[in-house]
Amino acid sequence: MAYTSSNPVLTNRFWNNISGYETMSYEGTMQKIGILFGTMAFSALMLVSIGITVNMNILFLGILIGFIGGFITYLILLFSRPENPATLMIAYAVFEGLLIGGFSMMFESMYDGIVFQAALGTVCITGTMYGLYATRIIKATPMFKKIIFTLAGGIMMLYLVSFILFFIPGNFDVPFLHSSGPFGILVTLAILAVASFLLIINFDFIEKGIQQRSPKVGEWWGAFGLLVTIVWIYIEMLHLLAKVRSNFD
Repeated sequence: MAYTSSNPVLTNRFWNNISGYETMSYEGTMQKIGILFGTMAFSALMLVSIGITVNMNILFLGILIGFIGGFITYLILLFSRPENPATLMIAYAVFEGLLIGGFSMMFESMYDGIVFQAALGTVCITGTMYGLYATRIIKATPMFKKIIFTLAGGIMMLYLVSFILFFIPGNFDVPFLHSSGPFGILVTLAILAVASFLLIINFDFIEKGIQQRSPKVGEWWGAFGLLVTIVWIYIEMLHLLAKVRSNFD
């Protein structure tokens, strides 16, 4: 039985091409989460170690490779929905490790201790959202999903416009997206809130997939959805803390 989610990562078109008798389990999902997050952490630590011991410019190369490689891999997974996505998802975790490893060191060089603060904030947000979901204070209703993914889609378009404007001469930029003033901080807080609410849909996908005995490959997709969302939360936490600290440091 397929469970439907409005999450662009977790929509279930991939169920159509999957056969087999094994179904999703809690233990299997946790294992996949451990594999992807462990791979990402190892990739990030390797880049940081090489950057510190060899050449810090490698960090910028890592960010570039991580961004481009991760984006391409994400699109392949999103549109092709492979029957066996494990290899591509592990590759995506490697690219995300390079991205957040480089970003982390870049921000840490500007604001001492910011990486620990962002990591702690990400853990607190994830734990809080899981508590809100587990107690059903927030439910992943169809309307909730529609609202959150409409907002997330708008934010993605905002990122894309900002990225394009970066290469246009004239110092054009999306208002308040990167500024450190009060409105800039509010914009980042709003983006962080949307990213945080995406966790509710991630948790719902995993829970319903296990309950409805969806194909075992759903374990990979559930873990992948969490990886995408938590990386987004962590990066936005870095942005938020950097904006706040730039006004006081």
